Amino acid sequence: MIVVGLGSNLTGEMFDSPRAVLAAALDAMPACGIRVKKLSRFYQSAPVPKSDQPWFVNAVAAVETGLSAKALLQALHGIEAGLGRKRRVRWEARIIDLDIIAYHDQVMPPSRQWQQQKDDVSQRELIIPHPRLDQRLFVLRPLRDICSDWVHPVTGENVATLIKAVENTAEQSLQTII
Repeated sequence: MIVVGLGSNLTGEMFDSPRAVLAAALDAMPACGIRVKKLSRFYQSAPVPKSDQPWFVNAVAAVETGLSAKALLQALHGIEAGLGRKRRVRWEARIIDLDIIAYHDQVMPPSRQWQQQKDDVSQRELIIPHPRLDQRLFVLRPLRDICSDWVHPVTGENVATLIKAVENTAEQSLQTII
């Protein structure tokens, strides 16, 4: 299963809400060869790391594509640019953020290097599965919505175990949007 995370906490000039931005990103995917198979509920979350930014709207989508992981990332960055995202500062407020959370059971770089590189926030190479997914309720709960039996390909932990670990150690605010 290929999983893409979606997040927005700004609207730009074209949209009236972060949720509308996410809808536009989802609508743009088919033209890039990306087919959405399942979509989680939408969640509101406080920014991580904690800041005075507006809250995010987040979701997770299971997608199908013939693109390689690197080509998929390029396509997602193209969608972001088309919706007005400008990359300036890591973890800044943004109109759209599209991340590859998982690409089947692929691990990039290989497991030993993945473990070494996952905490290096200056890392610019593609890391799959997403290196901080196990620390983010705004990824884990939506992931549970679409695939409750998902297992992390490096740690072997299932999504329920990962959620419980974050809930026990982190102060993250997350609300389901109806």
